[in-house]
Amino acid sequence: MDLQGCTDAIRAKVGDDSGLNALLKFDCGNDGVVFVEAVTVPNKVSNDNLDATCTVTLALESLSAMLTGELNPVNGFMSGKLKVTGDMSVAMRLQKVL
Repeated sequence: MDLQGCTDAIRAKVGDDSGLNALLKFDCGNDGVVFVEAVTVPNKVSNDNLDATCTVTLALESLSAMLTGELNPVNGFMSGKLKVTGDMSVAMRLQKVL
């Protein structure tokens, strides 16, 4: 899945009100970012590289695998496929959304 496909999948999963109440960024390095503004309703998902409460850094392939259910977020974190900076509680709440 390319960045646009991941962005669309995250937008569908987040919906209008994800309950995250945070700014979240998936940083895929040179492949781009997916930014989730989940503070106001309706939530917004874009590819803007903005400051976030929580940033998940991972390869685009890992993001795609996580969105399709091939990669469990906890296993990805434990194996070093993704790194979380900022508010870890946002990343924990993210599991319910994805």
